[in-house]
Amino acid sequence: MKLQVDIQTACTEPVPGERDIRDCLAAVLADGAAVQGAQRAEQEVEVLVRLVGEEEMAALNHRYRGSDAATNVLAFAGPAGAGAGSPLLGDIVICAPVVAREARRQGKPPAAHWSHMLVHGCLHLLGHDHREDGAAQRMEALETGILGGLGYPCPYTAYPNSDGAP
Repeated sequence: MKLQVDIQTACTEPVPGERDIRDCLAAVLADGAAVQGAQRAEQEVEVLVRLVGEEEMAALNHRYRGSDAATNVLAFAGPAGAGAGSPLLGDIVICAPVVAREARRQGKPPAAHWSHMLVHGCLHLLGHDHREDGAAQRMEALETGILGGLGYPCPYTAYPNSDGAP
């Protein structure tokens, strides 16, 4: 599979490098259980990753989810996320200041939390969700396995102040 990643940085806070972002996305797309379809293994996939500040994330969260606060990650599936012939899997938007705050509060290394947000967002692009308990357990197991392959422990249990949220 060919992975094309477009990274847009629209914030002043520290963010991961291009290689770290690409490695996280590639790990998700290499996981057969995450991808749920062999047809994607041979195609080109495009993902846009936009790294934003709180104002932009709050506006997006309000527009698409009806919430007035900034959140850590939003994912917008593209045509490939729906199984269509387009290579665009979708867009992942991550709020750098929220991720930094959560990492501090949860006692996580920033790189571990950033990796979690990227994996979480990419799984959403692939159609995974966590609204129902069974789906949430499957998604968390995928996240834990993929992050383990990247060298990070379980994001839900390995840190002193993990609150169970991505």
